[in-house]
Amino acid sequence: MSLQVSAIMLGVKDLARAKKFYGEGLGCKIDKDTRNFVSFSLGEGSPRLALYEWEAAAQDAGVSAEESGFRGASFHFNPDSREVVDEMMRNAVAAGGSVVKEAAPAQWGGYFGYFSDPDGYLWKVTTYAAS
Repeated sequence: MSLQVSAIMLGVKDLARAKKFYGEGLGCKIDKDTRNFVSFSLGEGSPRLALYEWEAAAQDAGVSAEESGFRGASFHFNPDSREVVDEMMRNAVAAGGSVVKEAAPAQWGGYFGYFSDPDGYLWKVTTYAAS
């Protein structure tokens, strides 16, 4: 048996805000919606994205909810063009996210930027397309 990712779960401080950011702002389709939990379908071949209220997620795992700061992880989206990178960055800001690093050409030939969602999770949007 090999390890496969079927879902990515994020603990969030404000479930309604996060639901709006990912659903309305970034266009993710809700497939489950309960009091403490929302799950999104990210498309065929992608894992699901699950949002869980911060305290409830910590309790579920049996750990303290007090830890914070950089989590040592980021999520990556690799579209086929610079235009889509720029569009995703604009959509994230319009939905309540923040630009962490403006999209720009990279020394290795690609084009990328970083945004954070309202809870500080980092997303890197990068393309390897020449233009």
